[in-house]
Amino acid sequence: MASDFVPFGLTVCGLSELCNFGGGKVSHVLSILDPEMTEPSEFGDYGEHERLELRFHDIIEPTRGQIAPERSDVERILAFGRDLLAEPVDCRHLLVHCHAGVSRSTAALTMILAQARPDLPAADAVGAVVAIRAQTWPNLRMIEFADDILGRNG
Repeated sequence: MASDFVPFGLTVCGLSELCNFGGGKVSHVLSILDPEMTEPSEFGDYGEHERLELRFHDIIEPTRGQIAPERSDVERILAFGRDLLAEPVDCRHLLVHCHAGVSRSTAALTMILAQARPDLPAADAVGAVVAIRAQTWPNLRMIEFADDILGRNG
């Protein structure tokens, strides 16, 4: 889906929707998977693309037996977003996915947009994500790390 927020396409989805975006439709993929999950086979149909794969559970507090998102994960997401912005506009389309396309992926896209447009309120970044993905519940732990890193102050 095209975005008015940034000059390139944006997609948020869950694992079951990945098959809809192969065939060279995306240039950059941010893949957030549970640590025990195997790599989705759908990426074989995507053609050449840049990809960052992160593995942690969708939790907001450290929980025994699960891996929480850490500040270093958010730093890697933001670095991926900066690299994306450096690419020529006409060859950029970012797809962000997690298991359901609701929490980790929407948090990641929100922080990438907030970083891309520091001139706009963070609420506008959230609104842009909601315009793409109606069911949105960004992972609070990830958002709090990004808020601190980006100096958005809440």
